[in-house]
Amino acid sequence: MKAIRTLMHVAAIAMCIAVCGNADAAGKKSKPKAKHVILLGLDGMSSADFKVEQLPNIKSLMDNGSYTFKKRSVLPSSSAVNWAAMFMGVGTELHGYTTWGSKTPELESRVVNEHGIMPTMFSILDKKHPEYEIGCISQWETIECLIDSKAVDYYEQGGSIDALSDLAIKYISEKKPNLFAICWDTPDHEGHTIGWGSEEYLAGVRHVDECIGKVIQATKDAGIYDDCIFIVTADHGGINKGHGGITLNEMETPFIICGKNVRNTGEFDDSMMQFDVAATVTEVFGLERPQVWIGRPMDVFKK
Repeated sequence: MKAIRTLMHVAAIAMCIAVCGNADAAGKKSKPKAKHVILLGLDGMSSADFKVEQLPNIKSLMDNGSYTFKKRSVLPSSSAVNWAAMFMGVGTELHGYTTWGSKTPELESRVVNEHGIMPTMFSILDKKHPEYEIGCISQWETIECLIDSKAVDYYEQGGSIDALSDLAIKYISEKKPNLFAICWDTPDHEGHTIGWGSEEYLAGVRHVDECIGKVIQATKDAGIYDDCIFIVTADHGGINKGHGGITLNEMETPFIICGKNVRNTGEFDDSMMQFDVAATVTEVFGLERPQVWIGRPMDVFKK
């Protein structure tokens, strides 16, 4: 009997190890990849209108990291819906934000945290590391409603591209944030007023690229560059003067990642959805993702 109990005990331990190993393999927990993530979001930046040769700072991140031009938005391909998916790790059906300007979910969120909002990458990091500095700035007030503002240490709006960039540089210099999202309202504004792919649209992207160069330099000046990961992405694309439909011009956006422990693989072909951004960010910090999340981290990190 003693021998049988011993064998059963050993088997139980082996099963536990296997289960734990499978959980790790599934990507729910992992070793941290870096201590800082800077998410650089361009509202309305379509893959169809992305002119790499005109964007030296973004191109440098692409040349030294991994990227795809085929990340798809959730539906509808509109702003609040997709910023929510990007931050919350789920699609429209689960987070419940259904219109371009949703500040609260029209459909009840499937799960909410202690703040009464679907868990976001900001709140998950804050809960695990309350000592971390977490921030977000944007040109669009609705963003504040989608990040879980109670989970961030700093949120502010900037009125122009340069004003937002100045806020970012100041914040990086003073606080050295661990997670920081910068959300420009360009080139969406130019897309709606002049048209997606117009010269004004492309000029707006070039302007933001210049600001991204300044943000990267700010991380160097603050001494966090070597322990930092940069992500460039967007909520949706556009066609003519609008978006929200089901064309690839409206749904496909770039995702570019570069920095500490990111493999320099160039373009990758793995399928990616908007909600995979949140999963990839939490993977950087080695965080366990909520069961409700359907996002999965991209296979872009060094082993």
